[in-house]
Amino acid sequence: MNLKQRLFSKSTEHRFHYQDDQLITQLCNTLMEWVPPKQTIVIVCIGTDRSTGDALGPLIGTLLQEHPLQNLTVYGTLDNPVHAVNLVEKLEAIQRAHPHACVIGIDACLGKVTSIGTIIVGQGPVKPGLAVKKQLPDVGHLHITGVVNVSGFMEYFVLQNTRLHLVMQMAKQIVALLVRFDQQFPYSYSNKNSFLPEWSNPSY
Repeated sequence: MNLKQRLFSKSTEHRFHYQDDQLITQLCNTLMEWVPPKQTIVIVCIGTDRSTGDALGPLIGTLLQEHPLQNLTVYGTLDNPVHAVNLVEKLEAIQRAHPHACVIGIDACLGKVTSIGTIIVGQGPVKPGLAVKKQLPDVGHLHITGVVNVSGFMEYFVLQNTRLHLVMQMAKQIVALLVRFDQQFPYSYSNKNSFLPEWSNPSY
């Protein structure tokens, strides 16, 4: 099994509703266990503000800019988004700038009615464009996604008509999670359960 296969062979995910009091603590613990210590960490926030539901990623990137991050480098904001049109170009630039980084991809997604408002942290890449049947490169070694609306019918319309209030509240929770992770990394855990002992960016 090659390195890329080992990177993406696991599908472990942890899910919490954005209003769950345990979300930040539990998902921060998960990231601390999965990311090896002394690792360069790049956050790629995918999406566009031209669609309310798809604005989750760039909202997160913009809000993260308000914090003095020590360990995280962030790409994808409302002002400078990472989206379907420029994704390949942006990933190539990120790979050149951070060839050995742990990449965490962040994106909005659609799901079941009962899953709306769920924030997911998982192993393996985020798959941008999946909800609207677009063929785009996978992004990251780990992913954080937020279920912003229901899937299965007229996905473009659904994303465009997602409530901004929900997207903003979910973005704030993910930002709080990442700020907590940045503050604690790499001191609180021995990382015995790190999801990969040696990190290398996948081939985009």
